[in-house]
Amino acid sequence: MEEVKVVLYGVGAVGSLIAKGLVEKRGVKVVGAIDVAKDKLGKDLGEVLGLNKKLGITVSSDVDATISKTKPNIVIHATSSYLKDTFPQIVSIVKHGVNVISTCEELSYPYYSEPGIAKELDKLAKKHNVTVLGTGINPGFLMDTLVITLTAVCQKIEKIEAIRVMNAATRRLPFQKKIGAGLTVDEFQQKIEKREITGHVGLEQSIAMIADALAWKLDEIWAKLVEPVIAKEPVKSDFIKVEAGKVAGLRQTAKGIMKGKEVIVLDFQAYIGAEEEYDAITITGIPTIKQKIQPCVHGDFGTVAVVINSIPKVLKAPAGLLAMKDLPVPSAVVGDMRKYL
Repeated sequence: MEEVKVVLYGVGAVGSLIAKGLVEKRGVKVVGAIDVAKDKLGKDLGEVLGLNKKLGITVSSDVDATISKTKPNIVIHATSSYLKDTFPQIVSIVKHGVNVISTCEELSYPYYSEPGIAKELDKLAKKHNVTVLGTGINPGFLMDTLVITLTAVCQKIEKIEAIRVMNAATRRLPFQKKIGAGLTVDEFQQKIEKREITGHVGLEQSIAMIADALAWKLDEIWAKLVEPVIAKEPVKSDFIKVEAGKVAGLRQTAKGIMKGKEVIVLDFQAYIGAEEEYDAITITGIPTIKQKIQPCVHGDFGTVAVVINSIPKVLKAPAGLLAMKDLPVPSAVVGDMRKYL
């Protein structure tokens, strides 16, 4: 059996981490790389990834030429959090008859935020007989797929709560900037309003996916405005020093309402100096389930793993736009990927 041929679309902060994981994976062959950043174009992928070797793959901005030349089995797409931005990019892949796994957060369950685009993308994927999946650590696993899996042991469910608390000091600089670490409260609010920082994207999609898996008809999904977490004392990471009174990170909550009651509550917290890191899920029902992972799953490592481990599932899946709930139970691909096909 031939190796799985992969093209990378986007080799930025997250894309590069996924690329490094794929280069080391048995049964996989990276055959192309696409990006638009001028500092990457024309360079060998090995150089862009900071490896001590050349890979013989030149980073190109020409999607059609790259895919036509390399004929990959799948494209790993990592460019933006928003489906309106990524839709044309994904279409440019699908029309070549190539499967797609994307880290676009809104694509994890786009029928909630962009139903029109989702239906169009599903139709196009089926036309070209390919599968399109949006996934990652969150959304994609911790606050939706894992929650859905845990509900399997419940006879009745009254309420679902999931909390993720991260010490952002352990994360890369782009993530710390994304959550506003080091800003004053006024600067934080201004950047949020201008969408210069977005915080976490995907809580609403996770709620919609959980509700759909349980056949719950929600009255509404309510997302609270992003709140700054203020440092009570000086804290720091390797990149940023946060003075007392300034923003250490953020907190976001979203709720699914059914018959006037909160039935799904997601609480995401990421800030420099968090004393305790954890992922916790509580399902109130028969029986009540309480699950806690300490420390929380590392976001970067987890995202890379979920994306790579999803490749065999996607290659064997039916055509169309799918969510993680539509695939078989997730599992690690610990050996040669070809054994999982």
